[in-house]
Amino acid sequence: MGLSLTTVAIIIFALYILSSIKILAEYERGVIFRLGRLLPNAKGPGIILVFAPIDRMVRISLRQEALEVPPQDIITRDNVTLKVNAVIFLRVIDPNKAVVEVSNYVYQTSQFAQTTLRSVLGEQELDELLAHREKINLRLQSILDTHTAPWGVKVANVEVKQVDMPETMLRAMAKQAEAEREKRSKIIHAEGEFSAAQRLVDAAKLLATEPVSVQLRYLQTLTEIGVEKNTTVVFPVPVDIFSGVQKMLGKSAGDGSPTVGKG
Repeated sequence: MGLSLTTVAIIIFALYILSSIKILAEYERGVIFRLGRLLPNAKGPGIILVFAPIDRMVRISLRQEALEVPPQDIITRDNVTLKVNAVIFLRVIDPNKAVVEVSNYVYQTSQFAQTTLRSVLGEQELDELLAHREKINLRLQSILDTHTAPWGVKVANVEVKQVDMPETMLRAMAKQAEAEREKRSKIIHAEGEFSAAQRLVDAAKLLATEPVSVQLRYLQTLTEIGVEKNTTVVFPVPVDIFSGVQKMLGKSAGDGSPTVGKG
């Protein structure tokens, strides 16, 4: 027995309704165009109805995405050639604008990121780029966020990922670091010599108050030499003895000089 026209119509209508049912995940929104005109509010999440061909839906994800910027050739302000890449973290906050205002917000953001990366890093010196990377990241994020805000896209963060320097620059930096360490070593050695000299001056002043202590120090030195079973014995002679001998010789020379009488 054939189906009636009403039954066929009901089946077709049921199939149409079933095909119009769309399920959107929690992180998805559906931007609906009805007869080519944008509906004010995006639909979702959950079950929504899209009546084709009157309605057309564009799925937009609200999850944060990581966009890697390809390596860019940079010439810094001090004329150093670098190859720098970065990563951008962005998310859609207004699905309608992300569909209507721009054809492909990911591609557009990538292009803006490349040009911004070259212009911002080209204004920096190499030392600033290496030492103040967090400050540069914030500036890049601020510039990109200003460009993407009309598209309903929020740039959450920008990180300069890797900085590749030429081999000659790496060797120059290694020499600079080695020179810096040698400078610190010499300063520490000089400070040690100064401290040792200061302590020797203090010890000399202390020994000068008691001359007998000098002789005791001589005997202690001889004892330390004898502990090592050394056959060589060193008798330290004070410098004062030589000065006394010189004075005696000077007096002897004065006494032996010829005397000229007056006639």
